[in-house]
Amino acid sequence: MPKNNYSFMDRLLHYVALNFSSMLEMAFMMDQMLLTFKPEHEDADNVQNRKHVFISGLARAGTTALMRLFYETGEFCSLTYRDMPFPLSPNLWRKCRGGGDREGRMNERAHADGMMVDFDSPEALEEVFWRVFCGDQYILPDRLTAMAAGKSEIEKFRKYIAGLLQINDSERYLSKNNNNIIRLSSIRKAFPNSVMIIPFRDPIQHSLSLHNQHRRFVALHREDKFSKKYMKWLVHHEFGSDHRFFDLHSTASTKSLDDPEYWLEQWINVYGYILNHAQETNLELCFVGYEELCDDPEMVWKAVAHCATVREQLPAGFVLSKAPAHEKCDLDANILKQAYHIHGKLKDRFDATVLGNNRRL
Repeated sequence: MPKNNYSFMDRLLHYVALNFSSMLEMAFMMDQMLLTFKPEHEDADNVQNRKHVFISGLARAGTTALMRLFYETGEFCSLTYRDMPFPLSPNLWRKCRGGGDREGRMNERAHADGMMVDFDSPEALEEVFWRVFCGDQYILPDRLTAMAAGKSEIEKFRKYIAGLLQINDSERYLSKNNNNIIRLSSIRKAFPNSVMIIPFRDPIQHSLSLHNQHRRFVALHREDKFSKKYMKWLVHHEFGSDHRFFDLHSTASTKSLDDPEYWLEQWINVYGYILNHAQETNLELCFVGYEELCDDPEMVWKAVAHCATVREQLPAGFVLSKAPAHEKCDLDANILKQAYHIHGKLKDRFDATVLGNNRRL
């Protein structure tokens, strides 16, 4: 979320709009009904087999950078901060706000990582859909569990995406949602031809980055209660005082959240699960190494763009700076060995799916 960008009235509206699932569900149904009366109505069946892009992974892996690369191609639509606080009824919300669109300058997001956002920045807001229609399946007081959406929810999701494409006059949808790692097979069922991109990062640097962000957001939540509520409404529990770990059939950690090894264990659980799940279900995923993307963005983007059938030239002026290295600390040798074993498999998949595409180009 952007820093210091919400007035008292903004916060009140967000509370009323996002705090009650029944209101969100009713707004969704009304929005869908209004869309069916439009002459250019986009039927869910028409968009089902298009090559939409879903980016997902553990936070701090470069998901936002990849999303912006895809968004800059102009070939996709996505939810933006302007769709808040009614992300499930974007058509109705645009009619209600009329010509009163807010203008705002770019602000650094709360992560303090140099990423600048404004009202038109794409963001992972679709999670509100899953919270409203499937929340009782996967949101627990201390964790998020793997889930499988039912036929009804998958059909609603298709209609939701079809509606977003319709009001944005777009052919393809772009998603960046880290929570999608718990429902990869459901996304594939909803959109069989979608491209699913999983960025990954060196496990030590990744876990230290998560640890650092956790401490930052704990302090932020202590000072600003609204920011904690905001993240809860969007089911963003990656870090902060309402952190909830991904329960992917793994044993809960006994380590403190202030211990960097806790975050390394989360890295192992998440990426180990993704690899195993992809193998067990024959799920085709495109793995992207964060360090490789930073070191040679032109080469990596060319291959990723080829996978997704989009323009293979980097957007003009695009610069991706690698995050500063965190000072390494003492970590358990056995845990490190396990992490780098998984990292090696991820690198192999990256070489096969991304570098292999470049060799074919």
